Amino acid sequence: MYQTLLVFGAAFLGSAVESTEALTIVLAVGLTRGWRAPLLGTVAALVALAVLVIFFGQLIVTRIPDSALKLLVGTLLLLFGLRWLHKAVLRSAGVVEKHDEDMAYRNTVNQLQGPAPGRDWVGFVLALKGVFLEGLEVVFIVIAVGGTGRGLPAAVVGGLLAMVVVAVAGVVVRRPLARVPENTLKYAVGVILTSLGTFWAAEGMGASWPLDFVSILGLAVIYFAASRLAVVLIRRPALA
Repeated sequence: MYQTLLVFGAAFLGSAVESTEALTIVLAVGLTRGWRAPLLGTVAALVALAVLVIFFGQLIVTRIPDSALKLLVGTLLLLFGLRWLHKAVLRSAGVVEKHDEDMAYRNTVNQLQGPAPGRDWVGFVLALKGVFLEGLEVVFIVIAVGGTGRGLPAAVVGGLLAMVVVAVAGVVVRRPLARVPENTLKYAVGVILTSLGTFWAAEGMGASWPLDFVSILGLAVIYFAASRLAVVLIRRPALA
């Protein structure tokens, strides 16, 4: 039960972050040029992503030995998590500006002119590209987080639920979800993915963890403490 909840939570939070960024693009196109083209582009991207999840998810789970799968998925999760955690540390330390969905929305709107006559291929392609690229990261998170320990169903549910929640919120407010604490979510997801990656990569190399899956909590505490120390060390020169 604990493992399933952790897999679900990691997939949900990671997918929510990427879905928020995709939503910003679709809203910018829809409110600027009309809704038909961006909605069609969104549907096309979601269909392509669903095919990837079904095909590669089953391929990974059924064709790769368990130990090799844990090593592969663990390594990828570790690299992916460290990437998010690294950016979160830099943002927390004030070295890199925090991601601003309102600014991203305005930048996208500025790239667009008024409603296009006839078929709006620009709006279609822009929505397709945005949703597909952000969705690829969702697919990676879902497959990687759920690819071991038979957790793929929980990860898929978490990813789909996050996309639905973000989409419904976007339809209700019809504006970028600027109040969503995206940078905080990325920080949390970075810690979780890095911890999961460390756990599974070590198991793939034959290591045995004390308390089994509960050890991930200890890893999360260690990574979080190390990241906060890094924030303090990076900030120190700026205060001198």
